[in-house]
Amino acid sequence: MYQIMDEIKQGIQYVFQTRNRLTLAVSGSGHSGLEAALFNILEPGDSFLVGVNGIWGQRAAEIGERIGARTHPMIKDPGGYYTMQEVEKALAQHKPALLFLTQGESSSGVLQPLDGYGELCHRYQCLLLVDCVASLGGAPIHMDKQGIDILYSGSQKVLNAPPGTALISFSDKAKNKIYSRKTKPYSFYLDMQWLANFWGCDDKPRKYHHTTPVISLFSLRESLALIAEEGLENSWRRHREVTSYLQGRLQGLGLQLFVKDPALRLPTVTTVAVPAGYDWRDIITYLM
Repeated sequence: MYQIMDEIKQGIQYVFQTRNRLTLAVSGSGHSGLEAALFNILEPGDSFLVGVNGIWGQRAAEIGERIGARTHPMIKDPGGYYTMQEVEKALAQHKPALLFLTQGESSSGVLQPLDGYGELCHRYQCLLLVDCVASLGGAPIHMDKQGIDILYSGSQKVLNAPPGTALISFSDKAKNKIYSRKTKPYSFYLDMQWLANFWGCDDKPRKYHHTTPVISLFSLRESLALIAEEGLENSWRRHREVTSYLQGRLQGLGLQLFVKDPALRLPTVTTVAVPAGYDWRDIITYLM
């Protein structure tokens, strides 16, 4: 099983485009990746800046509050995204230890730009945490080049594996924050020092931590192998082309897309504005 886990680790490093040693899969859905990141990075009293432009930012902010972090939400209406200028203003004001952004906000269909945001955070001694659950494999992401410190995703979206495992990786800066904590993380199950050892990310003999979802890990390994065989660039292009076709046909029917700027549309989730004269509740009820 350790060999399978090592191969999964290599696959995650490939899809994340990272060489981070602290890279592994968490036993749990994509949500467990979010909790693993926040439980291990944040301590009570830490300043935490959260981009809240949909459901995932809302949840990140709530988890931050539960931990006891000084949580500062940057609230935008659905469909909004964060510019470098807005982020820099908030970094200067709140001096956070961590910034959370969602690359693929599945509740609104927005693709958050990431180039330059990692470098900006580091100028303010802030770590950058990115949720790419809905976007990984469908939209380009380069963890190391973009200076992302913590990145997590889920197995059941583009990777097309069964739900139940979360992919996560930590930069050396993030790892140092974890290993120099003054308090233990609230969760033993998601304690990254234990998990790092279990996944062979340190130089110590591996110790048993918890029973892994073995079938899910075999499935995850296979889905990572398939995307490696296809090639990330080919996967990104396939999603871009199919989404462009879908959006063109929807607009051909006279429908308007919810995200106005084509560059900000998430290639894996297409959102459509409710046509004039219709109640969105009626449409949802009909579709359900």
